[in-house]
Amino acid sequence: MAHRFKEGMLYRMPAHFGPTAGPRQGPDGQTFDWTDSPRRTTVSLGFRTEPAALEALLPPGLALVGEPLVTIEITYLTELEWLAGRGYNMLGVRFPAEFRGRRDHVVGSFLSILWENLSDPILSGRDELGFSKLYCEIPDPRVLRGRRSHNALWLGHEFFTLDAWDLAEVPAAAVAAAAVGVRNDGLLHFKYVPRTGTPGQADIAAVTFTPAAGSRSVVDRAWRGQGTHAFRRSTWEQLPTMFHIVNALEGLPVVERGAAWVVQAHGGKDLGDQRTLE
Repeated sequence: MAHRFKEGMLYRMPAHFGPTAGPRQGPDGQTFDWTDSPRRTTVSLGFRTEPAALEALLPPGLALVGEPLVTIEITYLTELEWLAGRGYNMLGVRFPAEFRGRRDHVVGSFLSILWENLSDPILSGRDELGFSKLYCEIPDPRVLRGRRSHNALWLGHEFFTLDAWDLAEVPAAAVAAAAVGVRNDGLLHFKYVPRTGTPGQADIAAVTFTPAAGSRSVVDRAWRGQGTHAFRRSTWEQLPTMFHIVNALEGLPVVERGAAWVVQAHGGKDLGDQRTLE
């Protein structure tokens, strides 16, 4: 008898083996407690660029809103319950955008790309949520005399670096205070699933949304200082499937740099409130 799919259960390919455990569904179908998990350290750096450069990166349905500020974030996650206590690392690039549809009006940050160094969160985030995720190597940082050096690689080819220094501890409340006056309903994404056998057509091409509300994330400590970053212009031979992404980010003009931040936090949510905007 062919496998029967159960309504209300989450499946990912190969779906015929049964429901798949992940962030939103444990091995017995239960959810996880996100009060204390995961532990996270995020290093971020912002810069102002030219509006036209960001508009060229926006998918259909989204428009640039507010100041053309790009935020680059490297996050190191540990103690994840859904990975049985393991963790992984992420590198994301986002900037402010707006969606106006027949039903929804959302202002937030468009997460243009999110690299991760583990396939499990990549697959669950792409298939179920519509995050624009790709794989790369994201080693732990090198820290020497207060200077943090971060990088990202693909099969040994380094395509990104970020350094932060002169980091002084600030009150944890300073993280929220830095965002006061800026509307942020949550994260915006563009989910695209190509139609098999029909190049240029999609089974799904839609804006999806991660609400900011509902997260149990709590900031424990924070530091602010100076920083710099660089995307390395790469050839097809060096990055066969994503040289165009790295080169587009390398081409964003840096008009003015903002502060570098290091934030330690705990808790979160399973993103089960993710939805498609209309």
